[in-house]
Amino acid sequence: MIIEVMDKLINPELRHKYDQIFMQVISSTQAEVQATAPQGAGSIAVMFHREQVSSALQNLASLIAGWNEGKINSSTADKCSSTLRALGLEGAAERIGALHKIDEV
Repeated sequence: MIIEVMDKLINPELRHKYDQIFMQVISSTQAEVQATAPQGAGSIAVMFHREQVSSALQNLASLIAGWNEGKINSSTADKCSSTLRALGLEGAAERIGALHKIDEV
């Protein structure tokens, strides 16, 4: 199995220019994720929700780590977007999915 990692490199000038926007997107997404609730009743729904929240927060942390290294990992952003959609956060998913275009604004 071959896993392709797609990193978009962000030069230091652009990173500095867009750092505040990037962090606002990440911070607001983290807050939205933490404000979600299980979509159903019962322990299985709670467990599944907890797993989705954990996955989304881990992916967001990975995006921050990549940003600090001057790159955006598209596969991590896509995975995070998918989890956000599962949590019912379509707008947040779109913002995270568009991060690789941050320098095209």
